[in-house]
Amino acid sequence: MKILAFLKYGTLAASTRQRLVQYEPFLARAGIEVEYLPLLDNDHVRRLAAGRRASPTEVAGRYSKRIYQLLTRRDFDLLWVHCELFPYLPGLFERLAAATGKPIVFDYDDAIFHMYDASGNRVVRALLGKKLQPLLRRASLCLCGNRYLLDYASRFSPDAMLLPTVVDTEVYRPAEPRTPPAPVTIGWIGSPSTWPYVRPLLPLLRELAETRDVRIRVVGAGPGARADAFPGLDLVEWSEESEVEEVRAMDIGIMPLPDETWAKGKCGYKLIQYMACALPVVASPVGVNCEIIATGENGFLAGAQEEWREALGRLIGDSELRRTFGAAGRRRAEERYSLKVHAPRLVEALRSLA
Repeated sequence: MKILAFLKYGTLAASTRQRLVQYEPFLARAGIEVEYLPLLDNDHVRRLAAGRRASPTEVAGRYSKRIYQLLTRRDFDLLWVHCELFPYLPGLFERLAAATGKPIVFDYDDAIFHMYDASGNRVVRALLGKKLQPLLRRASLCLCGNRYLLDYASRFSPDAMLLPTVVDTEVYRPAEPRTPPAPVTIGWIGSPSTWPYVRPLLPLLRELAETRDVRIRVVGAGPGARADAFPGLDLVEWSEESEVEEVRAMDIGIMPLPDETWAKGKCGYKLIQYMACALPVVASPVGVNCEIIATGENGFLAGAQEEWREALGRLIGDSELRRTFGAAGRRRAEERYSLKVHAPRLVEALRSLA
């Protein structure tokens, strides 16, 4: 079986790696080959990480190339679409997926429909609010990263399936205890697009760095985060090669989110990374975070600033609590959010479409 994967971003993008690339060894063993056709390639991903954007002319050229590929390629068995085919174009263009005559697998891990139906621009809402519906109706299988996304897809497709974002728990493993004990490190990993979610928490993090034996480790926030720097905050560039080790260098993992419709579509990847490395976690009680965290068992849910202060304070001051929560989080990651658990489900689902 051959899959032609029409992706929004190249293989360096976190969503591409999480949703498809990491499954490659399992797919290959099942005789399933994947060819990647990103709309925006890895050079574009690198530019985004550096705070630069592509020119409109370049993006238009990529849209044209995608239309040509959809109209001419037939040397495959399944068409995989991640998120959408043509961002900010009407649903008519999404219907081009059906022109191939092949079964369609639609996969998404963000509430991308809210880019349109919840836009502040009423023209966008009117023209694009329903743009994903044609693709959802034509898909032979919809893979949804959380229940919020599943609920939306199920309104238009009877073949929607929950496939949470997962990690390879053979790669993401607990770190060895550091000797002698180092300062407690509160860590966050993400991208420039999600760094603004952390900013409301910065005064508290700065206070903790000044008054407790604490370091703040920020991975992947991009150049824009330099303006937010303070003593005790370490800004680290993200790279695929060092990603796991950067998480393992943390003692507590955090995931602040605003209580907004877009955030409800997030799949909690940071939390799963932290927990697989046996870190206790603190996160906002928004969306899937409330499913991933069993509060008081593997971490804390914190909404108001004082809840964050209390949760982080308890974990900073109690190494045994960090160890207990971390062990519970590791078990949860292995049982519910691991590649070895969900890869066979994906392989079986794809085979059923052949």
